[in-house]
Amino acid sequence: MGITSATPHKPSGRTELPQGTGRQRTATAGTDVQRERILQAAAQLFAAQGYANTTMAQIVRALEVTKPFVYYYFRDKQEIFETLSWQPTVDCFTSLDFAEGDPRPAVEKVKEGIERLIRATVAHHPCAFFPYREPQVYRPEYVAAQKKLAHHFYDRLCPLLEEARRDGDLDFRETKITALAALSLPGFLYSWYRPEGRLSPDEVAAELVQLSWRVLGLRQRGG
Repeated sequence: MGITSATPHKPSGRTELPQGTGRQRTATAGTDVQRERILQAAAQLFAAQGYANTTMAQIVRALEVTKPFVYYYFRDKQEIFETLSWQPTVDCFTSLDFAEGDPRPAVEKVKEGIERLIRATVAHHPCAFFPYREPQVYRPEYVAAQKKLAHHFYDRLCPLLEEARRDGDLDFRETKITALAALSLPGFLYSWYRPEGRLSPDEVAAELVQLSWRVLGLRQRGG
């Protein structure tokens, strides 16, 4: 993904999807494959038609299976939609979770963390965009868990930004506004990004990374 670091990327705290499962209780290699089949088929339908216009019957037909097959793994289409949305959320909002005692300068952590977030957003197309397109779909429990992860991210980002500014590596005024502005770049991808566009996903991510440095006021050091 273009990110080089010896620091492992490990989530902090609980990052499980808020529960509301179908009849399945114990995952196996075989059941994981079947769940993934369902998720992939549903993702394409949700992306093409939207949540309201996608039915469980359509998902079943796309898979050429029976309804009980799908209901064994998922309670309803809302749970499928939330499951598709959750992994992108975790990958994005844990992108600043570095190893305890990581000695690198704050600016290096900021740069790596934001690059991880941007690349995760692009890599998880179209599912990463579902919360932006249809925020009304999610259960209150899901929204609360999502907000908790977002706070987890910004609670790490803002102090790192201020430390990097004190070190003379970043130049900005309002910390929270700057953080939100930089992260609005991948946030608005849902309105225009197309994987089949002129630039490859990797090139799109690289462009957004460079733009985020400008928003943060990254100061280039002489070599």
